[in-house]
Amino acid sequence: MKRTSRRLAAAAATSLLVLLAACGGGSSDTGNDGEGLVVYSGRQKALIEPLLKDFTAATGIAVTPRYGGSAELAAQLLEEGERTPAAVFLSQDAGALGALQDQGRLAPLAQEELDKVPARYRSRDGRWVGVSGRSRVVVYNPEQVPAASLPKSVFDLVKPQYKGKVAYAPTNASFQSFVTAMRVTVGEERTRAWLTGFKANEPKPYDGNSQIVDAVNEGQVPMGLVNHYYLYEKAAEAGGLDKLTARNYLFPGKDLGSLVNVAGVGVLEGKADARTQAFVQFLLGERAQTYFAEQTKEFPLVAGVQPDVPGLPALASLQGPDVDLSQLDTLDETLKLLDETGLT
Repeated sequence: MKRTSRRLAAAAATSLLVLLAACGGGSSDTGNDGEGLVVYSGRQKALIEPLLKDFTAATGIAVTPRYGGSAELAAQLLEEGERTPAAVFLSQDAGALGALQDQGRLAPLAQEELDKVPARYRSRDGRWVGVSGRSRVVVYNPEQVPAASLPKSVFDLVKPQYKGKVAYAPTNASFQSFVTAMRVTVGEERTRAWLTGFKANEPKPYDGNSQIVDAVNEGQVPMGLVNHYYLYEKAAEAGGLDKLTARNYLFPGKDLGSLVNVAGVGVLEGKADARTQAFVQFLLGERAQTYFAEQTKEFPLVAGVQPDVPGLPALASLQGPDVDLSQLDTLDETLKLLDETGLT
């Protein structure tokens, strides 16, 4: 991290300690359950554990994480209800947070926390806030698909010229969230028609986004539907974007193919206190925002954070569709539709 970043991180840590003192908390505050701040995390341990350690070092607040899939943990939180030991839910996607919000399980966040993130990347009801963003893109091989031949819309992928040329990951949560966004935006009838046409165009299924990027880069398939950061992760491993053949393509304007989804955080109803407020503020601070960008190549959502990721476009340059991300919680309906159209 740059020298300026270290100074900002130190200032952020100081402000968190002041907040805790003002709210009656302290470095020994471990909560009534003796476990410290219990965080259910839908983000992987390898990614989140270093940040949790940083948070504890900055605030003295012990954290007990419990890891799992975001949808799985959301279902567990709904089942546990008020008995849950969790105080905070850190989700890989907005849909799982939306499901908890709909059931009244998330507490309102402070407006000062919400205001740090653009309105489109947080709950319209003020119950959760995004902490990092990712855009859907087409990763393509310029040697096989000239830029002039790229589709102008994700809806164009059902056209004959793209038959057998598009890879996708049917079991991947990001693809399923994209289909959910299509359902809530243009309706189930048009989504079913697109999925049926996409299936008829013989897309190539892969287990995940990383495999798609590898296949495109190696010329095994001309293009694929992925999240933006997989290409940048591969570029970091290869020694730079110039070492790769594959490139990302953002659909222009507000096309659904350029959906920007977020990982986000919410505080469980009845669990808001100085510790949970400090945790949310930490995730929205410069240290955590830079960490997400540089470790996973995601978009920082808080203004003023400039990650050192060559080739990564600025978040402000993205448009994407106008979607209430909380509405991406209807995964069951999406899975049923994917099954009925033969895409799973």
